[in-house]
Amino acid sequence: MKNRINLDLDQGEKAAKVFRALSSPVRLQMIKAIVEKPGMNISELAERFTLPVSSAALNVRVLEEAGLILIQEKPGLRGAQKTCAILVEDIYIDIFHRKRVEKQAREIMYNMPLGYYFDCSITKPCGIAGKKSYIGIEDSENAFYSPERIHAQLVWFSSGYLEYRFPNHSIKSEVIQSIIFSFEACSETAGYNNEWPSDITIWINHNEVFTFRSAGDYGDKRGIYNPGWWPDESTQYGELHHLEISPQGCFGDGRKTSDLGLESLDISKGEYISFKIGIKEDAECRGGINIFGEHFGNYRQDISMVARLEH
Repeated sequence: MKNRINLDLDQGEKAAKVFRALSSPVRLQMIKAIVEKPGMNISELAERFTLPVSSAALNVRVLEEAGLILIQEKPGLRGAQKTCAILVEDIYIDIFHRKRVEKQAREIMYNMPLGYYFDCSITKPCGIAGKKSYIGIEDSENAFYSPERIHAQLVWFSSGYLEYRFPNHSIKSEVIQSIIFSFEACSETAGYNNEWPSDITIWINHNEVFTFRSAGDYGDKRGIYNPGWWPDESTQYGELHHLEISPQGCFGDGRKTSDLGLESLDISKGEYISFKIGIKEDAECRGGINIFGEHFGNYRQDISMVARLEH
């Protein structure tokens, strides 16, 4: 699944990298070639555009630094080869971003600790880890109902869901521009496997609004915030994902994933906003899920909800 790059003129360095990458006719043709033939390596690009390999590598690096392509090393007959894959589906430039931001009065943020879920239904293999040790018995669903679960910093399971309930009393009388959820997650398998896809789904107020494919259960390098007791051969980190709900619909990781918006999802009604995350029984890739708290992984946060409000 490809992402959208969202740019505004306040993002000077990021925007400049993207504009530079797109300013070269050769690099534009390289992008087109990679779209047509995913997995092209640098030697193939050099040959196709009659370039020295060093020049092709330089252009590929510019595209990678702009976030337009992903470079991966794969074994080949003559050693490892660097292959190219497209990361983005489209690029959106918001010229009037600053004027819209000036209209915003404030943001209200709720940080939901990982173990404060309201309901769960999970299948093993599963488990919970805290800052100092495992919580409960690994691969036992009983741990998910233990009072000690409130100290969770990493949870994992094969399929099912966790449901969190965020308060909405502070925003009921406000004009809401958007609600943004963010969380760190990846797939789940024994030990780790960077190439272990899993389809992870988000439901808001019991409506399915966003499914994304995690590429793997990442463990090739140690998570920045992992406690010292956590084994090196286990899951280490995830990717940070975002779900934005606006009047126009839901946007997961920068792309529109549902036409259901703030009103149709009843964001201001009831006493809470239900955020459910998990793996569906009929998922195409049922590769499990790891969800990270602020003391595990690469991002210092639990599950966050930000409400953006107008004056």
